[in-house]
Amino acid sequence: MTILSKGANVPVAAAAVRAELDWSAGPGVPDVDVSALLLTCGGRVRSDDDFVFYNQPQHASGAVSHLGKRPGSESLDVRLGALGPDVERVALCASADGGTFGQVPGLCLRLLDAASGAELARFDIAAGTETALVGGELYRRDGGWKFRAIGQGYAGGLAGLATDFGISVDEEPPAAGPGPYPATTPAPTPDPLFPPTAPPPWPAPERTGPGPRLTKGEERLPVDMRKRLSLRKQQVLVSLSKHGVPELRARVVLVLDASGSMGGLYRRGTVAGVAERMVAVAAQLDDDGQMQAWTFATNPARLPDLAVGDLPEWLGLHVRVGQTFGFGRRRPPRGLVPGQVDMRTVGIQNEEQKVIAEVRAFVRDRPVPDPTLVLFFSDGGVHRNREIEQELRAAAEEPVFWQFVGLGSSQYGVLERFDTMPGRRVDNVGFFAVDDIEQISDQELYDRVLSEFPSWLRAARQAGILR
Repeated sequence: MTILSKGANVPVAAAAVRAELDWSAGPGVPDVDVSALLLTCGGRVRSDDDFVFYNQPQHASGAVSHLGKRPGSESLDVRLGALGPDVERVALCASADGGTFGQVPGLCLRLLDAASGAELARFDIAAGTETALVGGELYRRDGGWKFRAIGQGYAGGLAGLATDFGISVDEEPPAAGPGPYPATTPAPTPDPLFPPTAPPPWPAPERTGPGPRLTKGEERLPVDMRKRLSLRKQQVLVSLSKHGVPELRARVVLVLDASGSMGGLYRRGTVAGVAERMVAVAAQLDDDGQMQAWTFATNPARLPDLAVGDLPEWLGLHVRVGQTFGFGRRRPPRGLVPGQVDMRTVGIQNEEQKVIAEVRAFVRDRPVPDPTLVLFFSDGGVHRNREIEQELRAAAEEPVFWQFVGLGSSQYGVLERFDTMPGRRVDNVGFFAVDDIEQISDQELYDRVLSEFPSWLRAARQAGILR
């Protein structure tokens, strides 16, 4: 049995599994319902039939079944071999009735071998004000299946979660009055997915509230890049709206691992793609639409600020992997342009604690009214656990949230344990890892990158860390 932290994954060899959500039921504890969404490679359902829950307990294919509830426990069965070839993922979801998941103690998602009952994986879920969440997912990878611990919350309840994945949810009919239907015409049957007693669905941000921000310089971007940025800013806004903070403002800092093991990800353009996708976060959150940026390996190096209008040139000049001087005497670098880092001075080892300390010093020396969100990308190989822990524990009293994203399945050390690490007034660190970030849709990536930042904001304000 494998105990998973948020974002971690494990291979699944069983032909059929049981996903069991457990919690400590009792007086005052909200009731919990589990559900499953069968998703295509685009992260959407094919139709409303791909939603399995208490009012629709079995998928038409027989591949996914809702098994009913016991006190403090509810389960789903998933026959992996019976899933159609166009089903890439099965999202394992839950909703809280009569409260939030922060009021549900002992929340735990267990994955069992359906045949033997052996426990394959366990994920202890930490939650706050959310009323719905995706606890984990089963997903295809290299001809097999894997399970990932997610723990992503939704403020809009089950309806908000479902609509995000393509389920059509009807609005409540008017509560009073004769209605628009003639006496001879019966009113339509209420939607079986969401009875009239359910809360109204979470409003789509493109219809209500603020829209994406126009960022200085984006008109200079190539047409295809400008279109991608426009769509991505909308998707960032969707993610923020799910947590009730569509008008959130923050300084955004990007940190890119440039150690030797990252070489393949740089050569394939993966890191450049990550940087381009994160520009949309800064464009929507930051008042000036710019990101401060660092690269690091053995040593950290600050890069020129990333302005939206300079994106193509910035990527070409500054997204580069670390190097060594090699043998022999050090020769001066050739062909460096002003502002470009000599990557030989950065090196090839993993020394995360140095860049964390440098970013902390930058934030202290240049205070701003808004909080700071650090987006930190690395492929792992973490070995300075004690030093990293010291830096991030001290940073818990600062107006900074550190979101770490693992680009692969390497050893992430202390970063994986911070969600459950005591001794801090607020949890100031988020972490998740992905096998192949290029295969994750923009919307899913932004949902995961921004999933813990809003709850940290609330906790930091209550603790007096933020004004």
